[in-house]
Amino acid sequence: MDLANDQLPNFSYLVPNLLDDAHDGPLQLADAWLQQNIAPLIASPAFQKDGLLVIVFDEANTNDSTDGGGHVADFIISTKAKQGYHSTTLYQHQSTLRLILHGLGVSSYPAAASTAPEMGEFF
Repeated sequence: MDLANDQLPNFSYLVPNLLDDAHDGPLQLADAWLQQNIAPLIASPAFQKDGLLVIVFDEANTNDSTDGGGHVADFIISTKAKQGYHSTTLYQHQSTLRLILHGLGVSSYPAAASTAPEMGEFF
């Protein structure tokens, strides 16, 4: 990723370490990581043009096994996304994969992503 020259790849996958992703560290540390690493990205002209950032929390509380894995948050960040939108639809990780592939122009989805609910309601 080259923010200084306003050049972004077509696809990036960013994973903070276990402290910065709030798994083993406090939320304040995760927030600081997001401010340092993600705020400049979403403010960049290249991202503002047609970028899509999906932030997924990978696990629920250990006592939450609703729908086979509990409730986790997904944040959809894009100039094309509805501002402050909150869905009541049940989505799973396969829907997130389908959304990413659709954004990249892929129209054939693998395995469970092929039947997963699509996330067009966010746009």
